Amino acid sequence: MRPFIVLLVLAVIVVPAALDGWPDPTLAACLTASGLALLWWRTHPRAVALAGGGFWLAGALLAEHVWFPEPAFVILALLATVVPLGFRTWHAATGVVALLAGLYFVNGETNPVPLLVFSLPGFLAGTVLRARRETASQLAARGRELEEERELYADLALRHERARIAAELHDIVGHAISVMIIQAAAGQRLVDRDPERTRETFTAIAESARQGRGDLQRLVDLLGGGDAGNPDLALIDEVVTRAARSGLDVACRFENRPGTVAAPVAHLAFRVVQESITNALRHASGAAVRVTVGGSSETLVVRVENAPATALDHLPGTGRGLTGLRERIQQLGGRLTAGPAGDGGWTVEARLPISPPT
Repeated sequence: MRPFIVLLVLAVIVVPAALDGWPDPTLAACLTASGLALLWWRTHPRAVALAGGGFWLAGALLAEHVWFPEPAFVILALLATVVPLGFRTWHAATGVVALLAGLYFVNGETNPVPLLVFSLPGFLAGTVLRARRETASQLAARGRELEEERELYADLALRHERARIAAELHDIVGHAISVMIIQAAAGQRLVDRDPERTRETFTAIAESARQGRGDLQRLVDLLGGGDAGNPDLALIDEVVTRAARSGLDVACRFENRPGTVAAPVAHLAFRVVQESITNALRHASGAAVRVTVGGSSETLVVRVENAPATALDHLPGTGRGLTGLRERIQQLGGRLTAGPAGDGGWTVEARLPISPPT
């Protein structure tokens, strides 16, 4: 672009002035300086507009009584294009009008059309170019904001997914290991006194291990993009039945069983029962556990109660099970409460919407 500007100045100012015999060197110098100022139109448009316009106006004033190279009006057109790039639209328009008015009155022109022809199109072109640059800058800034938001969303989604996986692993592994530990302790006490019950105990341990492995495999399949199926309330019957076979005094009763429950709600109801049974095994070994599932057409209520402990076994927990469940239930618009019962036992109650918000 710069070589083109230099060639343009030579063509419209230097060469015509040289061919005419340089009637006024100062005039030629002013117009040449005005044209060469365009070399910095990209980086310093405001300075180019002021300096170039000033030199061009000075040349026009000097040309009042001598010959003026008419091709130099091309420089005026280019300066009019640069003005909107350096100033706001109204400021630029005011400056161009003032320059044209000065030229019109100083040179005693009777026809303003030539001045308008060599200034107005360039000014409009510069205005359009400025608007295009501003739009491009705004789009680039918005693109950067969207990219930052995308990265933030991806990070939040990753953290949420990690928390969900951790909660699922806690529920699966915690329940299976708790059952195996309790049964193993019972088997140690019975190994010398009752070989038959010892055999049943180790059978329950093996079943718990197989079930835990199956649950882990389903979780792996789900994380790998496979179909884990649509869970329903039958899972509650299944976990209660397994716990009863392992020797826990547990029973389940359905009251006003809902016909259709959304899969996420059924899954959380199952996890509430599983976590409550796990906690009963850990903290109230030997106590009776009663599960009640009911509710209305809009709300599913899952209630798990266990009596006070009747054995001395006590397994420490992580403290994250009920906390994680409470957070997941709240995300679906439900509520989880857990606390001591009046008889010294423990009660967990979850209220879940039948159709959670999407």
